[in-house]
Amino acid sequence: MNPQIFVIEDVPEIANLVSIYLSKAHMDAKTFGTAEDALETLKTSPLPDLIILDLNLPGMSGFDFLEKFRIEYKTTVPVVIVSARDADEDIIKGLGFGADEFVTKPFSPRVLVARVQANLRRQAVTEAAAEETISFGDYTLLLNSCVLKQGAVKIPLSTKEYSVLEYMVKHAGEALSPEKIYADVWKAQYGDITAVAVYVQRLRKKIEKDPSNPVYLKTVFGLGYCFAKEALIYDKKTTGTDA
Repeated sequence: MNPQIFVIEDVPEIANLVSIYLSKAHMDAKTFGTAEDALETLKTSPLPDLIILDLNLPGMSGFDFLEKFRIEYKTTVPVVIVSARDADEDIIKGLGFGADEFVTKPFSPRVLVARVQANLRRQAVTEAAAEETISFGDYTLLLNSCVLKQGAVKIPLSTKEYSVLEYMVKHAGEALSPEKIYADVWKAQYGDITAVAVYVQRLRKKIEKDPSNPVYLKTVFGLGYCFAKEALIYDKKTTGTDA
């Protein structure tokens, strides 16, 4: 599976140029003209492998996006800032908010791609060396990077799908009511708790061989849902081939 790259850039010509060069390097790019569009997509899509971020964006600035992204998602996904703003203060601020690299415009697309690849390699080494994991069956949850893998293959999960799965895995063996799952995962006491059933069904379709007869995400009639504790293997360390 090719690395997934988010390109947040409001100049279409630049975004398209970067996408073309990423594609030539066997990476899949998804472009966004605003930070708000990227954040909206993150609500229902898996986290990308890397983000290329402009600072001067309409609406929410690149700085504001970066700060919100790091606080809300608590992920080590690399972020490469690409901006015409080259003052020391801007570079220091960007790195302070959690950027991994700062590239000034104008830039060489080939050099940018090389830097993207270098950041992806460093991220893979970091994940392999320090990732805390929980495994079940032939699946592995990478807790630091919020990823589910089946063997060496990443399983596409939205941010909320991952959160529901991680929560249930960490509470394996407990009968969890929809109300409790909603309150703890959605961080809200009131809302549409039918969303819990929807996300459980989505997860079953992705991890169960027979979603109608689940092995992992079981229904406890009259109580809610329970993840099968006997299926878990804790604190397994990833290897270089898994990252």
